[in-house]
Amino acid sequence: MQIDPLSDVLSLLRPHTYVAGGFDLQGRWSIGFDAHTGIKCYAVLSGHCRIVVDGVADPVALDAGDCVLLPNGRPFALSSDLSLPPVPFTDLHAIEWHGGIATLHGGGETLILGGHFAFAGNHGDLLLGAMPAVVHLSDGEDREELRWALDRMRRELIEGRPGGILVAQHLAHMLLVQTLRLYLAGNAGRHVGWLFALADPQLATAIAAMHAEPGIRWTLPMLAQKAGMSRSTFARTFKATVGTSPIEYLTNWRMLLAGSRLSGGAESVSTIAHALGYDSEAAFSTAFRRSTGRSPRQYARTLPSRGAAHPWSSTALERHIST
Repeated sequence: MQIDPLSDVLSLLRPHTYVAGGFDLQGRWSIGFDAHTGIKCYAVLSGHCRIVVDGVADPVALDAGDCVLLPNGRPFALSSDLSLPPVPFTDLHAIEWHGGIATLHGGGETLILGGHFAFAGNHGDLLLGAMPAVVHLSDGEDREELRWALDRMRRELIEGRPGGILVAQHLAHMLLVQTLRLYLAGNAGRHVGWLFALADPQLATAIAAMHAEPGIRWTLPMLAQKAGMSRSTFARTFKATVGTSPIEYLTNWRMLLAGSRLSGGAESVSTIAHALGYDSEAAFSTAFRRSTGRSPRQYARTLPSRGAAHPWSSTALERHIST
């Protein structure tokens, strides 16, 4: 079976779609958004606007066909006119709702769709830590899947058919994955993080091997052989691309797997330790504490219950989408 590291990581991080919706805007407007947890993803279907992200020097112009990822949770504003002070989204009283789309000033000029995702557990930085505060993807080729997903999302949100919200949430996941794919295709080599190693066929082969069999006692020569590179070249290239050594990456991946298996509550710490290549429960516990700051048992005890409420389900948009 082919191993897909990006799917592996997203599956373990379990992105929850807290919002799948959009904005239909007209005239002059500027909307501010508070800091958020997780990642937000927007695509402009028509019209244009600018996004201003806290701590980023220059506004980013967004035109029809553009996508933007906001991975680091900073406050931001979407605006048609930068001279207008942003109005907090939750303070806007002139919004009308059409399905899951917020309409301001009658709409019809700028249409933006997107999703807000948060991740289970404490390892979201494995994905998000590799990314800058704002990722801008301009329109280009190979976007048919993205355009299809956005058109379907728009229809599901507006038409209000049975099951439409659930379909829109799944389409938002497609939007996230497709945007990450486009990001990888256009930004390999420009940033440091495991995500960018997936664009290098040789490094991706070694990472896939670690993902496929995390319990093997991998060594640097074994992984270099998988990558088809000399030991020294592999170690140097992996460190420069990923930001950690191959063995450090393997340990981090094992800890992410361990956290997921601990959250299931069906396996003992000893069973998890041996499955992930540790000779003893003590050795595994030491590595886990070094990674998370807690012992495996402490980690398991502090996990939220499966039925816990979403931590920011009180905003106006989430309230509307969930009803």
